[in-house]
Amino acid sequence: MTQMHPSQVGVRRYLPKILGRDVRLKLQIKLALLLFAVLLMSPDADLTFAAIAETEEHALSQKAVEIARPFGFPITNSMVVSWIVAVGLIIFARVATRDMKGVPAGAQNFLEWLVGGLYDFLESIIGPRLVKRTFWFLATVFIFILSANWVGLIPGAGTIGWGHQTPNGFVVDQPFFRGANADLNLTLAMALVFFACWIIWALQEVGPVGFLKELFAPKGESTGFLKVLMIVAFFAAGWLEVISILFRPVSLSFRLYGNIFAGENMLETMSRIIPGLGWLLPIPFYFMELLVGLVQALVFMLLCAVFTLLMCPPEGKGSTSAHG
Repeated sequence: MTQMHPSQVGVRRYLPKILGRDVRLKLQIKLALLLFAVLLMSPDADLTFAAIAETEEHALSQKAVEIARPFGFPITNSMVVSWIVAVGLIIFARVATRDMKGVPAGAQNFLEWLVGGLYDFLESIIGPRLVKRTFWFLATVFIFILSANWVGLIPGAGTIGWGHQTPNGFVVDQPFFRGANADLNLTLAMALVFFACWIIWALQEVGPVGFLKELFAPKGESTGFLKVLMIVAFFAAGWLEVISILFRPVSLSFRLYGNIFAGENMLETMSRIIPGLGWLLPIPFYFMELLVGLVQALVFMLLCAVFTLLMCPPEGKGSTSAHG
């Protein structure tokens, strides 16, 4: 009797398993094709693909929609929401501070709690001296971004406006309202305002010479050839830091815009994916977007605070002549 090679034994042992797996794979492919054919021949197939095509066709646009142009000045739906939020915050601040009391209550109590909590939180990060200089901007931008994010989730934003009737219902082509931070113009404007304030704060804290030293001067103690090497290395790293600083407004604006736009796009898609259930499917995602709105406002404020702290020296190490 001829002795079989070990490789032949292995082939004979595993061949039935391989063939069985191949047969199962072919069977699964045939079943999938059969189900797809049934879907195509079903009476609701046209409705299903029409709903999908409708969803893709009427997805949320990447830029805000112009809804009016009085005297040649374009007004977009994101601008309307940003104005509503700004006016609402101004009115709330006026109401809360109109009759200040020693024992706060109502709107005054909430405003003091919010401002005091933000002040203590930022003071623990950037220090008491720097928070006095920057708190007005950091607190304002946090409250505005958070309010704009949450106002954009109110029912009616993105669903009230001009549109047309379709077999699956009325489709809004030009909504009157859109999340303010879902417009890159607003997020970039806030980032550029911070960039200008950051330069002013840095110059006030360390002065022009200290500003250049923070960028290009070598850190630490060294002598001889090592000192020369450190000077060259930190000078080259300083130019990389300059490039990083110039890109900060871009990263700040795109991070906030991308997250808010993605959330609104998801809600838009969920409201159109199944005709007749557009009121139900987005509800669970609203709770997630409430959290995302808070997190993104907090991230924008913290990044601004950290960027400022990186340039300005810690407490007790700055020049006293630069403090104002």
